[in-house]
Amino acid sequence: MRSAAPEPPDTRAAELVRSAVLADLARRVVADCGADVGLVGVPDARGAEGAEGAEGAEDAMVLRHWAGTRADLLHNLRVPAGTGLGGRALAERAPAWVPDYRAATTISHHYDAAVGADDLYAMLGVPLVHDGAVHGVVYAALRTVVPFGDVRIGAVAELARTATRALAGAAAWGGRAAGRSAEAGLTPREHEVLRWAATGRTNPEIAARLGLSSHTVTGYLKSAMHKLGARNRVELAVAARERGILG
Repeated sequence: MRSAAPEPPDTRAAELVRSAVLADLARRVVADCGADVGLVGVPDARGAEGAEGAEGAEDAMVLRHWAGTRADLLHNLRVPAGTGLGGRALAERAPAWVPDYRAATTISHHYDAAVGADDLYAMLGVPLVHDGAVHGVVYAALRTVVPFGDVRIGAVAELARTATRALAGAAAWGGRAAGRSAEAGLTPREHEVLRWAATGRTNPEIAARLGLSSHTVTGYLKSAMHKLGARNRVELAVAARERGILG
């Protein structure tokens, strides 16, 4: 069976930034908003390849980032639109909250076991919206029954807006960086190796990460140096940054 083609470097870089932003969002919900648990659901990439009868990627999310959890039943949980609290926020494209998840009558109870395993009660879900599209949902949850006031809802919503702006900016930058890389004559693989080299990774480390040989990595770096007029790795990184290839 043929292996999947490698992702373009701009796609890989954008995904790394996206993951970092969303992981930080989960942590900040706990640190800045007084929640016991922070969760972030992202669009489900499986779509039609998921379980039989599964909704498409635009109609479901998977909980990929978390902070403060004690159990693992919420980890990587798939939530179709309209199910549970986050699924309701996803479907309505608006914040949703309940003071006591287990007793709530305004949501479905597909995930009571997972919520109960983490001893959660009050829960808030805020969709991550940009240009009318929902890019996920951030949750704030408490291990006590308490109504969500405007201050806490506003704080989580502001974190969601900040994260969404960061995601949009990273995506836009990734597109520009890829264009500048192509203008410099770099191949996608040269660009990818260059990005890792600029972070201080050694050739063997880059080779292990990308599934290449050290000799191949050396070849890509030498080719990139030639194209950018650099004599060593330091000059290569400087030249790439000056041209906007690395930001």
